[in-house]
Amino acid sequence: MGRLRVGLGFDVHRLVAGRECILGGVRLPHDTGPLGHSDGDAVLHAIADALLSAAGLDDLGTLYSDEDPRWRGADSAALLADAVARVHAKGWSVVNVDVVVATEGPRIAPHRPAMRARIAELLGVDADAVGVKGKTLEGLGSFAQGAAVLVHAVALLESNQARKAN
Repeated sequence: MGRLRVGLGFDVHRLVAGRECILGGVRLPHDTGPLGHSDGDAVLHAIADALLSAAGLDDLGTLYSDEDPRWRGADSAALLADAVARVHAKGWSVVNVDVVVATEGPRIAPHRPAMRARIAELLGVDADAVGVKGKTLEGLGSFAQGAAVLVHAVALLESNQARKAN
């Protein structure tokens, strides 16, 4: 087993009226929110997939299928916490994560500090180990009309054996 592993996560959710807008574990004031089987937090979903991938585990959709009624309306923070526990059980620790949130919907910049703090809390790392960036889509395609939120996340894990050796 190597000392370090990198995982990549991706998620996209349509933004619809009548849904609460929760991204990065933070409620954002907006007239639309991410549509999903769970609470639709595409940021936490992408992070969970990045972590699970780096640890060599099944992805979010396999572990928490949208066909399973147990996960209907689930809090994505609880899903991420479970994913982190699975990563730890496999002998890995989170070093850092970095997230890019692309949307013409809710503005990310004003909420970055709160998002970083909440994600860090869920991962058990310092806030400076969490990067969150908001990007616009520069008027391209239906995403640029505020129809969705698209998220890429990368996670770096370190073997617990490597940490003990240091």
